[in-house]
Amino acid sequence: MKIGHKIKELRIQKSLTQEELADRSELSKGFISQLERDLTSPSIATLVDILQCLGTNLEEFFSNTSDETIVFHKADYFKKVDTELHNSIEWIIPNAQKHMMEPILLTLEANGSTYPDNPHEGEEFGYVLNGSITIVIGKQSYKAKKGESFYFIPNKQHYIKATGKNGASLIWVSTPPSF
Repeated sequence: MKIGHKIKELRIQKSLTQEELADRSELSKGFISQLERDLTSPSIATLVDILQCLGTNLEEFFSNTSDETIVFHKADYFKKVDTELHNSIEWIIPNAQKHMMEPILLTLEANGSTYPDNPHEGEEFGYVLNGSITIVIGKQSYKAKKGESFYFIPNKQHYIKATGKNGASLIWVSTPPSF
């Protein structure tokens, strides 16, 4: 790995000149210049000092986050249709269960619903894209329609059902993942 280019990118992101970075890390401007051109290599201690001046550390510097997918396309989604409950769930972030939250696109046909979910730790959030729904939490019911959102702590059994004759669709996010 050529670390010089990466150090230069970090320095530019922080709006520092080579001289400013050299002053902050108690090195010479010439050393920083050679380092950025991969003409020299720093000791671990020197690299730690430089990275600290750039607001990062060894772990972040050497982590390979460039392979992280940021944008997902329809072809990446996984869809499950439940004919019994008249709904479909699309996992719109692949492998979301390994993250802290799990967003889904839930489509409910007329009279469609989700299975009742037992109480669990975390939080639930939703935004109604089309139609109207009823959120049932324990013995309480709450209505939401297109353009409205909901948020609750799932400490009671809960589920969602469509209330209109045309069904509904919504983005539903659970943390930690539970779908």
